[in-house]
Amino acid sequence: MSPDRPIDVMLMTQQLGPGGTERQLVEIARSLDRSRFRPHVACLVDGFRGDELRAAGVPILHLSLQTFLSPASLRQAFRLGRYLREHRIQVVHAFDYPLVCFGIPVARLAGVRVVLSSQRANRALHPPLYRLLLRATDHIVDGIVVNCEAMRRHLVEDQGVPPGLIHLCYNGVDTGHFQVMPRRELPGNPLVIGSVSMLRPEKGLDTLIEAFAQVKNFHPALHLLLVGSGAMLPGLQSLAQSLGIADRCSFEPASKDVTGWLSAIDIFVLPSLSEALSNALMEAMACGCAVVASNVGGNPELVVDGETGLLFEKADVAGLAARLRLLIEDEALRRRLADAAARVIRETMSLASATRRMEEIYESFLG
Repeated sequence: MSPDRPIDVMLMTQQLGPGGTERQLVEIARSLDRSRFRPHVACLVDGFRGDELRAAGVPILHLSLQTFLSPASLRQAFRLGRYLREHRIQVVHAFDYPLVCFGIPVARLAGVRVVLSSQRANRALHPPLYRLLLRATDHIVDGIVVNCEAMRRHLVEDQGVPPGLIHLCYNGVDTGHFQVMPRRELPGNPLVIGSVSMLRPEKGLDTLIEAFAQVKNFHPALHLLLVGSGAMLPGLQSLAQSLGIADRCSFEPASKDVTGWLSAIDIFVLPSLSEALSNALMEAMACGCAVVASNVGGNPELVVDGETGLLFEKADVAGLAARLRLLIEDEALRRRLADAAARVIRETMSLASATRRMEEIYESFLG
């Protein structure tokens, strides 16, 4: 690396809005050591995360593209390639599958020195065509960055990716922002069970609603709070209505004020059917929530059952209800698990540690 010129790095994502991948990209771009790296970002859809990048002086290339199967995709590919050459980008790192499929071939054709992809979710969740394209990109990238050991195993065992191609960088949490804070009391000061996530089928939130219905009478003021937006909202609201718990449930739209909502949650639940390393779970732990998570993907890498939270088997309503009842009835256990979870995130999963690890990965390829 030249001592007088930082290395230009481009990070790519589909959109700069809500979502864990988007948050991680933005945080990494903002936190890279500017004496060694000059970050750029490319996206298809701008959003509020773009404002955060611009405020940090990170240039954004907005690729005006709605579908890859159109004449516009070729124009945008030329535009991306020209940007990479003009700014002498030496590292391209695509964070999500649409930009892996689109950006990786363009970067390779543009002669970028280091081309990296990411795998941050099980590939079974991606559309079939994209799964084929991802398998093709595995053969042209210099490395694949994963955010947990579960994703490493998935690529090796299910996708046949050579282990040496895979590099682990755990997600990081901005512990200066996500930290234990005074509890925010909701009207009536209830004991709050809650979750903050995108409302997608793989998040398994119907399991949480059904389990809540089984434990609602074990505390005189128990409330369920779901914060997030997505296609599953009408179905989840209908389920709560059919179970007779609509009056004890609140559905709030996705918000930038994540810490404000987490400070209102006593017991945070992540009931995912499939998961890599959940930003939402890490943020809840950092903010001092007692956490319960399904035993899938990277969740057990964060939650040690009985030490930093509780685990249950995915889609097991009775199993989740049993763990909720345990925490509802034992305040001391809630506090012990919450304190341990916050300490683990603060000491081992900070944004600073994630950024250092990502810098190490980039530098390992730059020699």
